[in-house]
Amino acid sequence: MRIKAAVLYEQGKEHPFTESNPLVVEDLDLEPPGDDEVLIKTGAAGLCHSDLSMIRGVMERKVPMVPGHEAAGVVEEVGKAVTHCKRGDHVVMSFVPICGECEYCTTGRPNLCSTAFNARTTGALINGNRRLSLNGEPIHHTNGVSCFAEYMVSCEDSVIVIDKDVPMVDAALFGCAVVTGVGAIVNTAKIPPGSTIGIVGLGGVGLCALLGGLVAGAGRIIAIDVADDKLGLARQLGATDTFNASDPDCVDKVIEATKGGVEFAFEVAGAVQAMQTAYAITRRGGMTVSSGLSQHQHKFEVPHADLVVNERAIRGSYMGSSVVRQDVPKFINLYKQGKLAVDKLRSGNIGIEDLNEGFDKLAAGDAVRQMLVMHNEFNT
Repeated sequence: MRIKAAVLYEQGKEHPFTESNPLVVEDLDLEPPGDDEVLIKTGAAGLCHSDLSMIRGVMERKVPMVPGHEAAGVVEEVGKAVTHCKRGDHVVMSFVPICGECEYCTTGRPNLCSTAFNARTTGALINGNRRLSLNGEPIHHTNGVSCFAEYMVSCEDSVIVIDKDVPMVDAALFGCAVVTGVGAIVNTAKIPPGSTIGIVGLGGVGLCALLGGLVAGAGRIIAIDVADDKLGLARQLGATDTFNASDPDCVDKVIEATKGGVEFAFEVAGAVQAMQTAYAITRRGGMTVSSGLSQHQHKFEVPHADLVVNERAIRGSYMGSSVVRQDVPKFINLYKQGKLAVDKLRSGNIGIEDLNEGFDKLAAGDAVRQMLVMHNEFNT
């Protein structure tokens, strides 16, 4: 079938993207799904900082490719071996497919699936197939999803069936922002009720971490960012204290306000400076969790003795340490109960022709989560 999709031909372009034009809308050929694959009509897709990193070349990927990894849609067709979903199901996409057979999947850590990671480097689906092409030449997939398109073909391992009463513009957020942010709180750190936590970076993932802190019963939530409007949104969502990271006394003020620092600090900006701030505001005996992705050559250094004398812990959190087929339905249930207000994170809807402009806004810090809407009928 012929579909409209955004194609990234070259990594490394910088904003203004409306001038450098990294994403080009094309009419592509999409092959039908194979035996273990699913054809999905894209409902909505989020513009995430990871997509921005791919455009800039911070995350190296095979090009040309169709970007996009945070999405929700409706199943149109399934292969004959598919058992997890059926035509008409509403689904959220997982940007880490679940092979179910590697060491990580079989030991309860499917977010680290080695089969999925290997497929990602080749630009193929987890089964090795490619279903996108232009004039007979293959177009690579992104994380087994490639949702900046009218339709997707993905492996069954990439889909999570959800309730049909969730608007796609909200459901899509559960594929990345929610599992990463909320998961860092409840899965990676496992914060006890009443904890004092700090969140450094208030993009989509950071604000989801804030919402996760509320769900987990944090007693005090310190929100830190350089943008006053995001600090204001954080207060609206439930942050008890906010501090501007551009203030040279920011760390000292947090330590003073918390009488020694927070018990759990979460870095969600994808920058070493943010990680330094998160580590600096963590109290003795506390944990610093990083779920932001900076450039591979960037390093975060700490005094070795500090880890021992102050009994500090540093944890990485990828995809919120989530088991997505269990966690996404749980998180959506919390959303339906009004306990995860992810709809308040949306910064507006855009069309596929507006993607470059949308990433300009994201790069400038002028948006939390813009949603690419492909089919309006799923968002009423």
